[in-house]
Amino acid sequence: MPHVLFEGDDVEALDEVVTGEFSPHRLRVGRGHRVPGRFRRLHRQGLALYELGWGVPVEVAAGELPDFYNIHIPLAGEGTVWVAGREVAASCSVAGPGMTLGMSLSARADTLILCLPQVAVDKAVAARTGEPPAAAVRFAPALGDGDPEVAAWLKAARVFARFAASPLADLSPLAAAHFEQFLVHGLVDLQPHDHFAALPAYAHPALPRAVRRAMAYCEEHAGEPVSVADMATAARVSPRTLQARFRNDFGTTPVAYLRRVRLDRVHQDLLRIADGSASGTVSEVATRWGFTHLGRFAAYYRDAYGQVPSRTAERRHSPPEPDASHSA
Repeated sequence: MPHVLFEGDDVEALDEVVTGEFSPHRLRVGRGHRVPGRFRRLHRQGLALYELGWGVPVEVAAGELPDFYNIHIPLAGEGTVWVAGREVAASCSVAGPGMTLGMSLSARADTLILCLPQVAVDKAVAARTGEPPAAAVRFAPALGDGDPEVAAWLKAARVFARFAASPLADLSPLAAAHFEQFLVHGLVDLQPHDHFAALPAYAHPALPRAVRRAMAYCEEHAGEPVSVADMATAARVSPRTLQARFRNDFGTTPVAYLRRVRLDRVHQDLLRIADGSASGTVSEVATRWGFTHLGRFAAYYRDAYGQVPSRTAERRHSPPEPDASHSA
């Protein structure tokens, strides 16, 4: 059953409770209409689920998130979210370990917050690839509810909130555990991330065989010159048909998918440079995986991972200080 962690008008007291449940952050309280704030914990087992309404206009700035993924699903009111310093062009968002998170919320904003432990996401990826990811999975921040599959996942998260608020949740913890697994594995399968290309074709069973064959070809030949015609030949369809199937069934293009595969290989190589298990420069790694225009490569990489490539290569040598400041 839901546990009310806070209810009332004392924003500073609410902020202390929120900090205790999540991570340190800075809070700026704006002027305007106020209503009572409320913070409820709906579920905390393998993952945690909360409902939060500040009751006042606020701006929240968190440092890099620790070992969990923070998924924001608006229920009411208005707000804007920034992940890794960039505004999220969708109402629902996901931020994970090592990514900064910021919000600007109206007084009547009410948000469902789903927190997934990093270890749960790592296990979901390992179940598909055979080994845990070398670094925390970085999801694309925008959860596009215009995508039918993502919309279905978001609906399931809201259904889980209603389930968690019902007496059945206490009577059937096993059902709750199955629901948790559905949400974690569904997010890994549906939302683009930096390990997406490493997932085997069978991880996308709803996709046509032609698309899966093309995906497998990209993964096997990422370090070689690859054209759409090559991918179409491997998929056993015409280039035009392959373009249409990627667009209709996967929401992207063959070229964009190949680029994501190569970006993932670059990312993994840069992480190995960062931890000292490999050597080389960003330019050498980018060229190795087919990126000859370094300016465009840097832009693609920043869009995918929220930072410049050189930052990834240096992270483990000089990690940034956590933002532990906190003021109301």
